[in-house]
Amino acid sequence: MNDAPLFEDVAEGPKGGRAYWLTCPDGVKIRLAHWPKSERRKARGTVLLFPGRTEYAEKYGPAAAEFAAQGYDMIAVDWRGQGIANRVAEDKLLGHVADFDDYQVDVDTVMAAVAELDLPKPYYLIGHSMGGCIGLRALHRNLPVNAAVFSAPMWGIGLATWLRPVAWSLSWLTHSFGDGTKLSPATKREGYVQIAPFEDNQLTKDPEMWAFMQRQLVAHPELALGGPSVTWLYLALRETASLARTPPPAIPTLTFLGADERIVATEPVHKVMEHWKNGELVVVPKAEHEIMMEVPDTRAMFYRRTVEHFQAHA
Repeated sequence: MNDAPLFEDVAEGPKGGRAYWLTCPDGVKIRLAHWPKSERRKARGTVLLFPGRTEYAEKYGPAAAEFAAQGYDMIAVDWRGQGIANRVAEDKLLGHVADFDDYQVDVDTVMAAVAELDLPKPYYLIGHSMGGCIGLRALHRNLPVNAAVFSAPMWGIGLATWLRPVAWSLSWLTHSFGDGTKLSPATKREGYVQIAPFEDNQLTKDPEMWAFMQRQLVAHPELALGGPSVTWLYLALRETASLARTPPPAIPTLTFLGADERIVATEPVHKVMEHWKNGELVVVPKAEHEIMMEVPDTRAMFYRRTVEHFQAHA
């Protein structure tokens, strides 16, 4: 485990942050960022933050600051194929993975590093978007956490209306018999935050957080990632369908979903949470996809409810 870059000029995280290169068993290098708790607070455990597709550790520097102030260490990971982890496709802007199970290889590698760093227990999971999909699968594989929180989890794929009837067949055919590294239909090679205007964007209603994300990619364009490959789409459809057929695990869980969500499919989130015996779904009024990047009142509510949830299951 060697030191890796951590772009503190744009992360806005708490003091003492460090990043490490982790080498997975298949040779792929991923990046782990760690921010310690505030020295003024008693240790309460470690938050394992699983980011979404296209994301990177620095995006969650402000989240680490929130948790540090409450006594929690926090880690965030650059999954294979994004951030400054090894990119899987020849086109470095293409969101691609060879197999969704590879993300669980990343999870296992991260957990080995968490143990090696001797980070404070107990552990708690936060999974955002694709990180919610990876996180739910990890819970089914007995991820050692006391409680979980999900933010707009990708338990179903949001698709353009015209693509929905043919998504399975089109993605399977291209993945199996064509070139699975082609860009998925109705997506773009450029990163969404880099090309979309703030007005009517699908991530946040907070102009300051939108500008925060844009500044990060201007300062460090190597963090940017564009649309997903056809293979990624097919594998994501297959994984979310599998998760939908699997009863929820027995982990106390709090799930946040914006009332104005337009990135992930919302119906599967409602269905999963209806069957989660010790789970609660919080539908956040006037919120888009990025609950942790939303307007100040929404962010404050998220962190307050999350810390209360973690403390209730310490």
